[in-house]
Amino acid sequence: MSLSDMQCRTAKPKAKKYKLFDGEGLYLEVMPSGARYWRLKYRSAGKEKRVAIGVYPNVSLSDARKAKNEAKDKLKDGIDPMLAKLEEKQTALIASTTTFRSIAIEWHKKNAPAWDKRYAQTVMHRLEKYAFPFLGSFPLINIKPLLVLGCIQSIEKTAPEMARRVKQLCSHIFRYAIVTNRMETDPTYGLEAALMKFKRGHYASISVDDMPKLLIDIHNYQGRLNRQTYLAIRLMLLTFVRTKELIGAQWSEINFEKAMWVIPAERMKMRLPHIVPLSKQALAILSELKDKNLKSEFVFPSIPRPNKSMSNGTILVALGRMGYKNKMTGHGFRSLALGILKEKLGYSHEIADRQLAHVRKSSTDRAYDRSQFLSHRTEMMQKYASYLDKIFMEELANNIA
Repeated sequence: MSLSDMQCRTAKPKAKKYKLFDGEGLYLEVMPSGARYWRLKYRSAGKEKRVAIGVYPNVSLSDARKAKNEAKDKLKDGIDPMLAKLEEKQTALIASTTTFRSIAIEWHKKNAPAWDKRYAQTVMHRLEKYAFPFLGSFPLINIKPLLVLGCIQSIEKTAPEMARRVKQLCSHIFRYAIVTNRMETDPTYGLEAALMKFKRGHYASISVDDMPKLLIDIHNYQGRLNRQTYLAIRLMLLTFVRTKELIGAQWSEINFEKAMWVIPAERMKMRLPHIVPLSKQALAILSELKDKNLKSEFVFPSIPRPNKSMSNGTILVALGRMGYKNKMTGHGFRSLALGILKEKLGYSHEIADRQLAHVRKSSTDRAYDRSQFLSHRTEMMQKYASYLDKIFMEELANNIA
């Protein structure tokens, strides 16, 4: 005979525990303490087993019967209810302890060996600075789109571009969690619709026609600059490499006899080695630096820490002091040089572009385009250096007159 809710509610404790049977293996076990537990007796693989369903009255009679029916359905499918419950409990425990931080670190360790060392450090720095303080302690199962949006919008207030980069990093982590069966959906999907419209700007650079004045300003300001900083700006003018490529230059990369500077792939943005033909003017600067920094492996060592390279912001700060704040950057020398090479010296975009170490966007073009135009570029770099000397002297003469 089936139990009634009244019987369950009024069951009194006895000196020993006893059972009230509801049918089909379901019963209520009444303990001497008065506690009442739902149990289900069943047979699996020829053995009698019991599985706990819950505590009465937290689990009502009707809920216990539903649980019994679900267990019977599992048995029909060949699933042991007790093992299924243990699996669910363990899964819930793992889910509750699998935080965003732990899965992000796991994802980072998986990918870091294939990344450039500096890039791997940059990724972890961004996670630690922007993502972990907001999301790090949350279990993955509790992270919803609104929570991620709050994190991204807090970054967006001061750094719109960084907000998008962090969102992309989070998306990579969530997708890793999905394929490793720790998450079902990516909560960053569609969040860009809630972010402010953002247009990435270009690096500040003066126009080609303003180059003569810049050369005069650099010349006139050299007395107020550290000699190494002045020479760094001069060499950037003559080689128009990226700032990080310049300040990280090592003497082992410079071949004075062949007048070549070979920047290794690991220091280049596109991870391809880059050849910089050196003009006579560039070689003169390097010779002075060689005498000055003979004991350092770096062409531009840090003054307080000679075993490290010059700070990334040194050139930008110097330009700011010269009156070019928000008008010119280290990277701006690249666009300025490209303009002069094409507009003033008549070189094709293709040859000039090679010297800027730009890579073709199409993978097919990259695969088949092996032409480096090295002889043309060697001639071009010398003509460019001579052109800078020419316009400097003309501007100097005009200022004296």
